Amino acid sequence: MDLLRISTAGSVDDGKSTLIGRLLYDNNALTKEQEELIEKKTVEKGLQDLDFSVITDGLIAEREQGITIDVAHIYFSTQSRKFIIADSPGHVEYTRNMVTGASNAEASIILIDARKGLLEQSYRHYFISQLLRLHTVVFCVNKMDLVDYNEDVFLKIASEIKAMTEQFEDSKPTIEIIPISSLKGDNVVYPSGETSWYQGPTLNEVLHDISSVEEVQKPFRFEVQNVLHVQNDEFIDFRGYAGKISSGSIKKGDEVVVLPSGNRSAIKEIRKYDQTFSEAHAGESVTISLNDDIDASRGTVLALPGELPSGERSLEATLVWLNEQKGIFGGRYILQAGSRTVQAKLQQIHYVVPPEKPSLKVDASELKLNDISRVSFKLSQPLFLDVYSENKANGAFIVIDPQTNNTVGVGFVERTSEL
Repeated sequence: MDLLRISTAGSVDDGKSTLIGRLLYDNNALTKEQEELIEKKTVEKGLQDLDFSVITDGLIAEREQGITIDVAHIYFSTQSRKFIIADSPGHVEYTRNMVTGASNAEASIILIDARKGLLEQSYRHYFISQLLRLHTVVFCVNKMDLVDYNEDVFLKIASEIKAMTEQFEDSKPTIEIIPISSLKGDNVVYPSGETSWYQGPTLNEVLHDISSVEEVQKPFRFEVQNVLHVQNDEFIDFRGYAGKISSGSIKKGDEVVVLPSGNRSAIKEIRKYDQTFSEAHAGESVTISLNDDIDASRGTVLALPGELPSGERSLEATLVWLNEQKGIFGGRYILQAGSRTVQAKLQQIHYVVPPEKPSLKVDASELKLNDISRVSFKLSQPLFLDVYSENKANGAFIVIDPQTNNTVGVGFVERTSEL
């Protein structure tokens, strides 16, 4: 069954948890125990409408504060599709969690409170969605019941959304804008009788109609996670390289280049547990054996000749700064992609981009929490990455403060070149 990965985003109190609960409830995707919990909490709080937020606000701290502070992954399925929803926090302090939650998603749901319209976080959430190259962004104008289902309110917000999305030239995801009330259930799974002026699909229909993006053939990338050297009666002098194919595919007999050494060999065997296969594809975890006993260790990258990743010692990237301690020009950091790590210097801060005005490039000498910037790093050794827009699976990295070991940023490769 087809799987769709979704992320949700919105400002505090925009109703993300209630929307997800409503989506699951009306799709009959909740267990009996979950439905009983909803009914129990609704009675305890003396609410007239069902309290769906208890399904996703799992952390005690969240319940105490009434906000979502961590990324919660919700799995559910209908008769025609499976879904994984990454419910990300809305407060500006937790933008880093939104980046994490959306990093593996294909589509994004951004909630807008009909009473407030677009907020600063709305711009930031859309900016991150297009930065991560999500192919569909669904804007749900929520709490329409609190504005008497007024069409003019919806049209005004829809106009603001269109104006915002048209500012971006590089990435053009499919945009859907839906008037909903997650509390009352309007246009979530079932069409609303209160919005006769809206003839579009419900959120549920949109999520089921999103076509799986046709997989464009990406270059083969395989990072060695573990070297298996086995000596027993069944496997004599067996040497295999275990890992996950991040992109592309490989066949038995294909010639590969081992990076960084540059040595070449051919695929002798592709194995999963006790079975062997003639080929393997992106997303599969396999053990690969080579015809030659060449040097390869954890962090080594296998690629096909003619489509090698860049091995330059500098790269230019869009960087989201995730730490309260500022990033500084000339600062020394560790860049990590997969299990590969290199020492790096923040060589240049080209500019910072205000999410509400993506065409504006603001000069900066330091990076503050949640800043989105274009920067250049100089690396102590190559990381063998691709440009993110061409290969998401091998185009991103995290930035680590070597003094604290905290993750302080996430980067998306724009280009690699010598500084």
